[in-house]
Amino acid sequence: MSGTPTPDGAATGGAARSSPWGTTWLLLGFMLVNFADKAVLGLAGPGIMREFGISRQEFGAAQAAFFALFSVSALAVSALTRKVRTSVLLLGMALLWSVAQLPMVWAAAGFGTLVLTRVLLGAAEGPAAPVAVHHLHGWFGQRDRNLPTAVLMVGAAAGVAVAAPVLSAVISGWGWRWAFGTVGVIGLVWAAIWRRYGSEGPLAPPVGARGREDTGVPEVPLRRVLLSGTFLTACAGSFAAYWLMSSKLTWLPDYLETVLGWDAHRAGLMVGAGAVANGVVLLVHGVVAQRAARRGRPGRLPAGSGAGVLLLLSAAAVTVFAMADADWLRVPMMFGPMALALPMMTVSQTAVARITPPSQRGVVLGAVVCVFALGGVLAPLVLGGIVDAGATAAQGYENGWLFTAGLLAVAGAVTALFLRPERDAERLGVPETPSVGVPVAH
Repeated sequence: MSGTPTPDGAATGGAARSSPWGTTWLLLGFMLVNFADKAVLGLAGPGIMREFGISRQEFGAAQAAFFALFSVSALAVSALTRKVRTSVLLLGMALLWSVAQLPMVWAAAGFGTLVLTRVLLGAAEGPAAPVAVHHLHGWFGQRDRNLPTAVLMVGAAAGVAVAAPVLSAVISGWGWRWAFGTVGVIGLVWAAIWRRYGSEGPLAPPVGARGREDTGVPEVPLRRVLLSGTFLTACAGSFAAYWLMSSKLTWLPDYLETVLGWDAHRAGLMVGAGAVANGVVLLVHGVVAQRAARRGRPGRLPAGSGAGVLLLLSAAAVTVFAMADADWLRVPMMFGPMALALPMMTVSQTAVARITPPSQRGVVLGAVVCVFALGGVLAPLVLGGIVDAGATAAQGYENGWLFTAGLLAVAGAVTALFLRPERDAERLGVPETPSVGVPVAH
């Protein structure tokens, strides 16, 4: 499905029916469905706990089951990008995770079925982000990647923004089981569209051992990439950002209903509105980073300083959210300030891509996800345990949010000090990937 590069960024053959930004919008849809799949359990959480008679910690275990094979699958499938076209892998993942949602529509499906389907769903979704980013970077040169990568990451926010009110309405009208059926059907629709229009980009590295020899960029021992300061820092920062994202997906609806006393509809609207703000933060950061990259002057401060400061500001916002007594002070933290950690997801992807030869990019991106996805495993369990251990639900949630704020603060300091993609790329001998038909001066 790959074609020959042309000066305008298109490719001949199968890729001719796609374009860089057309592919970006398709992959945004992919991420929208991906994170709607993740959000459905949190939105259905109160109803599930009531029907199955389980504690918050048991519900946290069900959420954590999603990540049981998430990291392993992310690494294993990302390694396949060296042998299998990413367009094929993306189609297979969408089909698998859609099918995994449908058994919960069955009225007899119990807690055991829920756990098993979440394990299957996690295995199918684990490689989604690294494979999608690797595919997207086959359409854009190094200096043009910040904004499309940010758009891709907006799928995480917009997926929740769309899912929260829609699935809350489905839950209110037809019960929580049909929320799972709804996201399953939507995933199948996306797969059909991708089957027709998805294709490889002109900058996509060839697959197969022989093809990798023709990339023109020598491979680097993976050990050197994985032990670089940029890779390790990207993992730490994105781990903290993903911890916050997973915590909000799992526990924010329950917090708003149980502690603040909101009804399910109001809570769903608030979660969705907060997710829209998350998307705005990601897009603004992407535009600013793209402009700086195209000027070839990232700024006076080191590359990791901006991302580190954003993590620290997010930590402060989570602290205010945890400790404020009034809604007028607590609620605004959800509309932007807490989301300042999320650009780290974009920064980690582009920074790691910068220090990695194209033929190894999918593997290394998968390794980043393998590490930071542990935040998705631990956050539901740890926060569920902290909340259950509190004297009251309110006290337990305050402790849990403060723990999250501390994690973000540590990650922010580390990122500001050690994220240096350009320096590490030079040390590893990885040249900048040019835009199609546009030579890069060195």
